[in-house]
Amino acid sequence: MKTLWLVLFVVSSLMLLFVLVRHRVSWRGLSSFCVHFLLAAAALYVLNDSGIIPGVQIPLNPVTIGTAVVLGLPGVALMIGVQWFIV
Repeated sequence: MKTLWLVLFVVSSLMLLFVLVRHRVSWRGLSSFCVHFLLAAAALYVLNDSGIIPGVQIPLNPVTIGTAVVLGLPGVALMIGVQWFIV
């Protein structure tokens, strides 16, 4: 079973690499996403570390950073609201 997953992973990675190399537009989109990802991670880190909003600690993981990348500041506000609602 592990071999099947490994083969599937390798084949899908090679196909993704082929698509990225074939289309130059994809490189711009990928680099833009990476920059936004790093900026969102830095913003969440500053929000957690500075204590601007007392009692708010948003975990730094791919899901929360991805939410901040895709939804922007409303996404961060949404995560804060969900955290306050659950606690």
